[in-house]
Amino acid sequence: MDFLTDIFEYSYLANAVIACILSGITCGIVGTYIVSRRMVFLCGGITHASFGGLGIAFYLGINPIFGAMTFAILSSIGIEAAGSNTKIREDSAIGLLWGIGMAIGALFMSLKPGYTSGDLSSFLFGSIISVTTQDVGALAVLTLCLLIGAILWLRPIMYIDFDRDFARSAGVRTKLIGYIMAVVTAVTIVLSIRVMGIVLLVSLMTIPVVIANAVTKHYKTITILASIIAALGALLGIVTSYYFEVPSGPAIIFVLTLVLIIVKLLSLHPKKVTDR
Repeated sequence: MDFLTDIFEYSYLANAVIACILSGITCGIVGTYIVSRRMVFLCGGITHASFGGLGIAFYLGINPIFGAMTFAILSSIGIEAAGSNTKIREDSAIGLLWGIGMAIGALFMSLKPGYTSGDLSSFLFGSIISVTTQDVGALAVLTLCLLIGAILWLRPIMYIDFDRDFARSAGVRTKLIGYIMAVVTAVTIVLSIRVMGIVLLVSLMTIPVVIANAVTKHYKTITILASIIAALGALLGIVTSYYFEVPSGPAIIFVLTLVLIIVKLLSLHPKKVTDR
């Protein structure tokens, strides 16, 4: 009961809980798109590239999330453009942006007067207590937009996920939707950085989808289940973090991993032995 009472007593804890649930929903929706396109590496590339914007913003003394958002959106657009450009392989573009972004971020953070390693680790592994009311508001708007978008445009997005050539022949504007989804992915990543951190965020986008995919093969159902699993996993993770006094990001990942192991074990069926 201490956790429930503290939510109403401490605003930072209430913000953390709401942010975890909203991040879970958004990562579940976007994660289904990323995993279905087999572009988890894309998610990792955007996530790590955004660290460059964090470092520059940290050095200049402006809002780090603004810097990360700028870098993430530009990186996502660049990667999506590389995917439709035969001169540059998409995985090569992702690898380049991944390394360059991390290098720029680490460089500018180290140049900041008064820099400590704690400043770096809070962005790499998350700092749930730093979530503000503004962060929660931004996540709420993003969640609402994603829910509306999933309801209205789920089918064309699904076509692009599984067969872009067929979607193009059916009149779907694949390039436009591809760029929109790249930007949406970038925004989702940046707004969830405070919850999970750069290093662990990819797991929140992939593990719930893998769990849902072990239960069903339908894209729409996977999207719904992944969002629910991610939100509940994030909530259980923060409760675990509260009672055991461990970082929230790793706690969320351990909870989701445990659920994945249980689901995989339950899905195993003994093979029938037949005589020949």
